[in-house]
Parts: sequence; structure tokens; C-alpha cells
Amino acid sequence: MRPLAVFDIDGTLVDSRASIFQAATEAARAVGLPDPPYDRVRQIVGLSLHEALRTLEPDLTDAELAEFVTAFQTSFRLMHEAGYEEPLYPGATELLQRLHRDGWRLALATGQSRRGLARNLARTGWAEMFISAHCAEDGPGKPDPAMLLAAMHACDARPEQTGMIGDTGHDIRMALAAGAAPLGVAWGFHTPDEILAAGARSVAQDFAELEAVLAAFAA
Repeated sequence: MRPLAVFDIDGTLVDSRASIFQAATEAARAVGLPDPPYDRVRQIVGLSLHEALRTLEPDLTDAELAEFVTAFQTSFRLMHEAGYEEPLYPGATELLQRLHRDGWRLALATGQSRRGLARNLARTGWAEMFISAHCAEDGPGKPDPAMLLAAMHACDARPEQTGMIGDTGHDIRMALAAGAAPLGVAWGFHTPDEILAAGARSVAQDFAELEAVLAAFAA
């Protein structure tokens, strides 16, 4: 049986840099906070939303944090209700299709909400390609290994058969905690140096290189 490839979504398959930054900015303005710099916002992507915004604004009370979270969710919802859809990175669909065709087990592990995960699973072909999909609302978020362990269980894969592909140190630390191969990509939210510092085995510069990394892992 072919290995299991577990993919993060934001910054790995889907280019959500603009939408996440916009939602964080609009939410901050809605609750009277200063506009957050992009360099701070990119660091929190991948965490569950509460944890992410708590990290972004650690001095908020619980009530203020709840208001901030609601404002972020509202901004994001209105963006998509207006018809916006984050683009896939060039090459993402083709790689997923080839892996699926070649018998790889595929799963998703994301810091998104169930609503966001469902929106992505509605993309053409995704529901058929992924055996399982897991999000932060299912339990502890990244870097806790819970969702990756759930993916391995659902796909009947052992840790040594599993590669976790992501663009942040949160993905890498989750992979290491679960005993899976930590495989980074360079085109998302964290820099290659940040991903390597978290313990990544490699950082692919494009999808062609990622495909080669996965082929070597399978071998």
C-alpha cells in the first residue's frame, strides 16, 4: 500500500495570504485594535483561530478575545458570501491528482474551522481524493498531534508511512510529535529558515520538488 500524505491547506494548497490578512485587519479595526503587521499575522496561521488571535493580541481579556474572534469570522464569512474564493497554488491540483491516481492515501489536517474545511472539500474533485479531513475544531489544534494521529487512524497508516506537508513550523512540530515525516514547502506563510528551524526534513521550493521529495519518501 502506498504511503499517506497529509496536507495542510492554508499556505500549502490554497493561497489564503490575502484573505487571512484582510480578515485580521478588518477584525482588529472592528474592535478598536491597531492594524496588525502582516509579518505578525503570518506567524499565527495554522493555529486554531482562538489560539491564533490570542497569540496575536496576548493582552486581551477573554471577552475581548471572543469579540475579536467573532469579528474575524464575520469578515471571513462576508468575504466568501460576496463570492471570493482563495486560489489554489499553481501545480497543487495536478500533484494531488497524480498522487491519487498512483494510489497514495491522502488526507487533510488544517487549522481552519469546519465551515472552512467544508468549503474547501467542495472544490472540484477534492471530496473524492481525500480519505479523511481534520480541523482544529475536532480537538486540540496544531502543533498538538491529535488531528494528524486521527488522520493516520482513519487512513490505516503508521507514523513511518506518513508524510505531513505544510508551510509553517506548526505543521512541522505536529508531524514530529506524531512521529510522521515533517515535509515543508516554501511558498506559504513561514520562511524556509523558520520551517527548517522547527525541524523539517526538507523544504520544497515548488510542487515539482515536492513531488520528488514524496517519491523519495515512498521509496
